[in-house]
Amino acid sequence: MSDERSGANILVESLVRQGVEFVFGYPGGAVLPIYDALFGDERLRHILVRHEAGAAHAAEGYARSTGKPGVVLVTSGPGATNAITGIADAYMDSIPLVVISGQVATNLIGSDGFQEADTVGISRHCTKHNYLVKDPADLAAIIDEAFQIATTGRPGPVLIDIPKNVQVATATWSDAPVQRRDRYAPRLRADTNEIDEAIAMIASARAPVLYTGGGVINSGPHATALLRELQAKTGAPVTSTLMGLGAFPADHADWLGMLGMHGTYEANLAMNQADLIVCVGARFDDRVTGRLDAFAPNSKKIHIDIDRASINKIVPVDLPLVGDCGEILGQLLEAWGTRAPQDLSGWKARIDTWRERNSLAYPGNTAAIMPQHAVERLFELTKAKDPIIATEVGQHQMWAAQYFHFFGPNKWLTSGGLGTMGYGLPAAIGAQLGNPDSLVIDIAGDASIQMNIQEMGTASQYRLPVKVFILNNEWMGMVRQWQELTYESRYSNSYSSSLPDFVTLAEAYGWKGIRIENESQLDAGIEEMIAYQGPVIVDCRVAKESNCFPMIPSGAAHTEMILYGDAVAGTLDDAAKALV
Repeated sequence: MSDERSGANILVESLVRQGVEFVFGYPGGAVLPIYDALFGDERLRHILVRHEAGAAHAAEGYARSTGKPGVVLVTSGPGATNAITGIADAYMDSIPLVVISGQVATNLIGSDGFQEADTVGISRHCTKHNYLVKDPADLAAIIDEAFQIATTGRPGPVLIDIPKNVQVATATWSDAPVQRRDRYAPRLRADTNEIDEAIAMIASARAPVLYTGGGVINSGPHATALLRELQAKTGAPVTSTLMGLGAFPADHADWLGMLGMHGTYEANLAMNQADLIVCVGARFDDRVTGRLDAFAPNSKKIHIDIDRASINKIVPVDLPLVGDCGEILGQLLEAWGTRAPQDLSGWKARIDTWRERNSLAYPGNTAAIMPQHAVERLFELTKAKDPIIATEVGQHQMWAAQYFHFFGPNKWLTSGGLGTMGYGLPAAIGAQLGNPDSLVIDIAGDASIQMNIQEMGTASQYRLPVKVFILNNEWMGMVRQWQELTYESRYSNSYSSSLPDFVTLAEAYGWKGIRIENESQLDAGIEEMIAYQGPVIVDCRVAKESNCFPMIPSGAAHTEMILYGDAVAGTLDDAAKALV
């Protein structure tokens, strides 16, 4: 059956066909035909955010926590440009989004019309692909392909820019499935000879490490299960990037913790001393490698990644395996068969000596709550509920990664590659919509939460019981830490001298506000937060000048970590300073 439909109606029908549940958006003149098509249509639920950046981050949180693509709808000009930060964030962290932006009518493009922007040009470098639709007859096929591109290969954002007259014009709509063009066909499996070579390298290694990243989680639950099976077969210890937390259980004896700039001593030393690194779905970014010429100097390297462009981009590897993490892990397990693992007792004994440094130890403070302790108590009191944790960006983000522990995928939502302040609250909102029965907590900082704090109104409108746990130290904490260690404590514009009363602000939005001012109130405050059925902000006043350690200074090597108690010079060396 076919009939004439407007471009806006074709868009809505195409989204329904893709199984879309939620559209995160904000209306404006250039998308009013689409909003009119959405009016009264109960098959899609539109979530009205308070800012387009919030729409993109909420869609990211939904996608990251459910494994389904997030959908964003924004108007032309400032609507699209406001969403760019979230789009760039999704691009860096491989989050599948389909972003629909309105555009001025085709006859006005290039005329500097009202709310016109070159959205395709602006988004070209932070999307996997983008489209400018000029004919409503092309819409159905474009939307089908956009979802395919966003969700297959290395996931990421795809943008569809639709001029207003294309939304109004009509074209033939058919209930028959779209004839997919299949122009995008990423490689999923490695060649047999490559797998055989990888097995030989793993089987002969005496000091191997499995270095895992967000690609394992993006590949789906089967990939995390296969990773655990491969580890059990080989006995290799496992570390992870910030984005890969949850792919391997944090309570496993062979879990090393997160690696990199604020990773554990044992994870970083193991990477430095390994004779074989098997990189699974990570990309050797600068926060992991530290100084490149000192990174894992004596190791062979296998790199499994679906993105061919990530291979040899930063660190040369001995064996690239281009394909989907889940597919290749399955191939490796099949090829491994029943062979016995290498005796790694000597390697693990060395690792145990590094563990004895207890690199996540921190000083006590009887005068104030230590932020690390606050996160530890939050974990202990919520772990039975298997919560979804979002974060903003800064010290609190690193403390959450260090002291909150994850045992499965899709429970950890954070901005890794772009480091976007203001990510956490809207991401938590998206995650709560996608997981209505889950406890969703945004661990926040007092500065970062203010970047998109207006999204409290979104949670109120849709009665979402998200919790925000603020580690309030009255500083832009990570900026202050770098200024202390690198700029001789010249605290230029990093102190928040006019913070809002977060409890009163919570009440103004119809939330519950809880203030925790000392350690005796900590557990009770967290339990009150958990028990409350609606949204909650907890203003947890923590020690004001705690630093986040361990830490590898920028430009330093894994062997040059700073731990609590180490003497730290007033300034780092000039090379490190130049790279901050």
